[in-house]
Amino acid sequence: MSEPASEPQAGVWLTVLLLSLMLDGGLFSELYFVEEPSDVIAVRDRALMLNCQVEGVEPITITWRKDGLPLQGRGRISVLHNGSLCICNFLKKKENNESDVGEYDCTARNRFGILLSRKARVQVATLPRFQTHPQSMKVQLGGVARFECHIFGIPEAKITWELNRVPLNMEDARYTLLPTGVLQITRVQQQDLGSYRCVAVNIANTRASQEATLSLSVSSPQVDQEPVILSGPQNLTLTIHQTAILECIATGNPKPIVSWSRLDGRSIGVDGIEVLGTGNLMISDVTVHHSGIYVCAANKPGTRVRRTAQGRLVVQAPPEFVQWPQSVSKPAGSTAVFTCVAQGVPEPHVIWLKNGNELTSPSENIKLTHSNSTLIINHITPSDEAIYQCIAKNSAGTNQASARLAVALSQELPEPPDDVWAEAVSRNAIRLSWKEPAHSVTEEIIGYVLHIRRAADAEGKELQEAVSKTAFQHVFTNLEPATTYSMYIKSYSPVGASSPSHLVTATTAGQVPDALIFFTRVLNSSAVQLFWELSHSRDLIDGYKVYYRNVQSSQLLGPTLLSSSATSFTITHLEPSALYEIKMSAFNQHGDGNSTERYVSLRENTELPAPQTPPCDCKASTESPLTGIVVGIHIGMACIIFCVLILMLGYQRSLFGCKGIKESWTVPQAGHSLSQEGQNGHVELDKKDEAGRVMEMTEFVSGKFQNGDAVSENGHDRECSSSQLQVVIEQHPTGPKP
Repeated sequence: MSEPASEPQAGVWLTVLLLSLMLDGGLFSELYFVEEPSDVIAVRDRALMLNCQVEGVEPITITWRKDGLPLQGRGRISVLHNGSLCICNFLKKKENNESDVGEYDCTARNRFGILLSRKARVQVATLPRFQTHPQSMKVQLGGVARFECHIFGIPEAKITWELNRVPLNMEDARYTLLPTGVLQITRVQQQDLGSYRCVAVNIANTRASQEATLSLSVSSPQVDQEPVILSGPQNLTLTIHQTAILECIATGNPKPIVSWSRLDGRSIGVDGIEVLGTGNLMISDVTVHHSGIYVCAANKPGTRVRRTAQGRLVVQAPPEFVQWPQSVSKPAGSTAVFTCVAQGVPEPHVIWLKNGNELTSPSENIKLTHSNSTLIINHITPSDEAIYQCIAKNSAGTNQASARLAVALSQELPEPPDDVWAEAVSRNAIRLSWKEPAHSVTEEIIGYVLHIRRAADAEGKELQEAVSKTAFQHVFTNLEPATTYSMYIKSYSPVGASSPSHLVTATTAGQVPDALIFFTRVLNSSAVQLFWELSHSRDLIDGYKVYYRNVQSSQLLGPTLLSSSATSFTITHLEPSALYEIKMSAFNQHGDGNSTERYVSLRENTELPAPQTPPCDCKASTESPLTGIVVGIHIGMACIIFCVLILMLGYQRSLFGCKGIKESWTVPQAGHSLSQEGQNGHVELDKKDEAGRVMEMTEFVSGKFQNGDAVSENGHDRECSSSQLQVVIEQHPTGPKP
């Protein structure tokens, strides 16, 4: 995978592969560390082991240094056969005030050069006296108490708390013990009163602090108390993968609500975030992205009253290499370039070593450029043959990489490849090809190293990829669009590299627009409108192309060219009732983007079956089938109403034929509403049945009520059941049933 050399992610490039790792004793199997000594905490009067394992061409000699001075392996101190250092009885202080505490490093030497390891810091476990003891305090019942103690132990001591010399029951949710040793007690009760002390334990010792008393305050509690932050977050500086504890404990009446935010407005996130107690923020496995200013706010419920406190979290990262130096073989008089790029927080400082000695004062033929990330050796002589180390340091740690420079005789080196040429195969890829050499030459070659850089970059920014001896072309991928690159090739044999081939250049294709999203709308039986939104990257768009075809035809019509500012287009003169395929794409000077397809039907959505009755002798109607359905429904309703009127008139005659009987009208069901309109005798009854549909009962009476008799509410006075008239019309709603 290939990316621009100046980008931080250039580390994803495959730099020069170690072509002769398979060759025992070859150029690239010189010397390297398998395991380097690491920081360690020793216990007084116990044994300590520091590892130093090296691989390379034998014989290899390993020596040790302490604080930069050679360390003699005798007595209590010895160097094992695998190169490790053993201190059998670690001393904190010797008789001459010296101790085994210090910085240790190992040096490996073989016939190719000298390699120096990282410095390992060795400390002795200690637990001195407390720097801060807990302080007595008075609180009100239901209030908040806080105790803290500080002690600097190596390694860091574990803190526990005791109440009246008895270990505190931390299962009580009211108690919160922070890893920093702070004890918080919320909703203080009578049983919490007494003497508190903290106990610190590590591998060196155990210590107890002075005691502090928690007692009740004599002042009467305030009914309304503004929020107060008893302890807010402190400034912290940590290394990645550590845990950050940001304290925030508040009191007030009513109990304040504690919230957290970042001053820069960014989200705190949820991964690895935990709230301890009533408001302390814990961030596990911190990264550099967690760096920032954190704000703790104590909010009074139901109001806008709030108090805030803030603390800065700084997360550091040790150096990591994104590009490291590669071993090379150069003829005398030529130039060698070693590149070493590291990243970290804070920015790492890079130094170079030659056979274990720092290049503090580069000579006339040695130059350091690009903030020491590039080492250039001009006019190479045999004295320049050595192992060169790049060491990156910052306050979070150290990292190192090494490479060897071998000086070869010019006549022993292979010839560079011939007929080298390059061509762009896409907007992100370039193919580099060269002529296959003669068979006699191929036998001496073990592989090729391809060098590539942006033409605008300096020579030190080039990156490399290696291929086998049977490959005569290679495709560089993940390149930038519309960018010119310079390339050359070197042939490698067991003794070293050839001189560079002639330089070739190629420019990747430009970026074409992304696929366009558009929508369609049928205007009528022969026209369709296309519409879309302008892209956010419309600066890359020169215009649009529209193609369309009847699906029964194999030929696309178009393209129709539209300007980059267009947002709609109408296709007319289409065949009615046809199905069309429409394609649309954006284009620019580099080509067409991917097209988007839509299928549009111009057929009618509703088709009625042919009538079964003989046609009438009327003129052909231009109304739609839906209009005929509506007219038919109206005619049917009119017939129903006419039949109801006839029935009602017949029942009225029977009603007035029943003499001496009061006219009785029975309400169909309880819950109807009844209304009477004077002498017109018009009565309407409405209700809603169980399905929620409206029921209407309408009675039409042509005559007047006799003698103004009231409507009977019961059926006991009736003598003629035929005098009752009920007509119910159920209207079905147009919408779905509830």
